[in-house]
Amino acid sequence: MKAFALVCGVGWLAACSSKTVDDACSGPCPQSSIKHVVIVVQENHTFDNHFGRYCTAAPGSNPSCNTGPACCEAAPPTDPSGAPLQNLDDLACGAYSPDHSSACETAEMNGGAMDKFAAGVTSCSDARNLATSDATIIKPYWDYARAGAIADRYFQPISGASSANDMYMARAGFVFDDNDESPQGAVGVACTLGASSQKSYTDTTIGDLLDAAKVPWTYYTGGYAAQAEATAQGQCATGNTQCPLNFYPCTFDPSDVPFEYYPSLRDNPAHIADDQQFLADLQNGKLPAVSFVRAIGYLSEHPGQTTKLSTGVAWVKQMIDAVLDSPYAGDTLVLFTYDEGGGYFDHVAPPPTSAVDGKPYGTRIPFLAVGPFVKKNFVSHVTMEHSSLVKFIEWNFLGGKTGQLGTRDAVVNNIGSLLDPATTGVPVPEN
Repeated sequence: MKAFALVCGVGWLAACSSKTVDDACSGPCPQSSIKHVVIVVQENHTFDNHFGRYCTAAPGSNPSCNTGPACCEAAPPTDPSGAPLQNLDDLACGAYSPDHSSACETAEMNGGAMDKFAAGVTSCSDARNLATSDATIIKPYWDYARAGAIADRYFQPISGASSANDMYMARAGFVFDDNDESPQGAVGVACTLGASSQKSYTDTTIGDLLDAAKVPWTYYTGGYAAQAEATAQGQCATGNTQCPLNFYPCTFDPSDVPFEYYPSLRDNPAHIADDQQFLADLQNGKLPAVSFVRAIGYLSEHPGQTTKLSTGVAWVKQMIDAVLDSPYAGDTLVLFTYDEGGGYFDHVAPPPTSAVDGKPYGTRIPFLAVGPFVKKNFVSHVTMEHSSLVKFIEWNFLGGKTGQLGTRDAVVNNIGSLLDPATTGVPVPEN
């Protein structure tokens, strides 16, 4: 595509002509034709939840082909104990949230047997943990999969709740378990119900590496603008007509944003912004090279608290389609995943415990790649996780050198199996 000169960030692709962004860079130029990456993050669903009815290969068949739904395994009709999988529609999603603590998820996975989600673990197992999403509601994701690529071996990087898994998008490594810490002093931290102890960290993140290289990046997150405005007035944000509660899921929770735990990045207007600002930046020629985009809680698909699956799907479709309809469509890779599996059943056993940080993997989660750089109707079987996103960002935007954080980014697979070298310009590594 031909993009506006404003596509360039100061000090990054600063030598742009008035028409293109392919000229000399003052910092490291992208290794490929991918000039922008947008990472969309939703909450708490497994691969079997959303793609168990899309895939058609027999459970356990481990297909080696890569084209279409016949090349990924369907969810089994029952779990290994014989308990049936139920239909996950708006009502079921909003009525119940599985226990997704590390203790419960680890016990239910049972060493890879994946047989205790419905029964066998007191206070954890529940028949409602077994579910596949309603095909009508989830169809937009299946459409993206047919037009692009999915990975059927993308796992949550650590067994347990959201915040611990989100940290791997910043550090590519273990920081804390479950939701055990809240970001000290962050916007809205005093407004969260049942807030855990507050803490800050100083380890280097992928954000710090991008800053050092003068590569622009932003984490866009729903509800942030309202919460920041309220915090400035010594108050907490309130809900709205769609979600009237004056706390999560109706207002911003800073523990969903991993960079909020780092004082050098916390609430920095160059790096933390509202999800509606993402839409504005797309249209105004201000999209940074690296974007993370996350919904406010009630649009995040997080089960329980009357959250509707359909409104979350609609939010994702709005964000992805906004990229595809923007001036950036021709040079942007969209990646879409979930922070963790939410305690739902998935029939595929996770990889062995990471040798880097000694922490166990959790269930598979959905992972889609969308846009002109993606293989079409493709299913990748390469094992990946959130640290793979960090590795790709390092490779593409930081001079081709990976493992710069010295954590899992040094050992995990990259995302190249999903991408087409004919459009990326050079092959993106698979590992």
